[in-house]
Amino acid sequence: MIPTMYVSPQYESDRRQLERALELAITAEKLGNLPIGCVITIGEERVAEAANALLVPVYNPGRHAEIEALRSVPPELWSRSREMTCYTTLEPCVMCMGALLLHGIGRVVFGATDPMGGAGELLSRLPSYYAGGAGVPLWNGPLLPELCETLYHRVVERFDSLPCGKNNFKASPGRPE
Repeated sequence: MIPTMYVSPQYESDRRQLERALELAITAEKLGNLPIGCVITIGEERVAEAANALLVPVYNPGRHAEIEALRSVPPELWSRSREMTCYTTLEPCVMCMGALLLHGIGRVVFGATDPMGGAGELLSRLPSYYAGGAGVPLWNGPLLPELCETLYHRVVERFDSLPCGKNNFKASPGRPE
C-alpha cells in the first residue's frame, strides 16, 4: 500500500482562497491590467476581494490588488483586522506591505515571490515600533509558485514600460541621468 501525503486543512483552505485570487488576476489581465489578484478573509469567509486596476479604467500607480481589496473591507470589520488573512498572487510590494502592516492584517499568503520588488526582506528591518513582531503579519509563501510565477513573469514583461516603470524615469533635479 502506498501512503498518501497528508495535507493540512489550513493548506487546503489557503489554496482555495489563493485560487480565487488567481481567477481575479486573470480577469484583471483580460481587462488590460497587470495579472494580480487579492482576497481578504476572516476564517473561511471572504470579506473583500479585488484585482490590479493600475491601468484600466485610467492609469493610477496606487491601484494595486492589495490596496483595492483593503478599500473594500467593510468598515465594521476593521476591529477584527488581526484575524484577517490577505491572499495575493504575488508577494506584496513595499507600498502594499506597508498598507497591510498599518491596517493590522494578521497574515499574508502569497502565490509567488517577487525578487525584484517584493517586500518580504524588509520585515526584519522594520522600525523599532514593530520590534519583536508585534503587529507584523505572518508572511507565508510562495504557496502556488507553479501557477503564480507565470503571472509574475507577465507582470515583469509589462512593468518597465509603464509610466512608473524604469524605462520612463527622466532625470530630475538632484537625480543623475
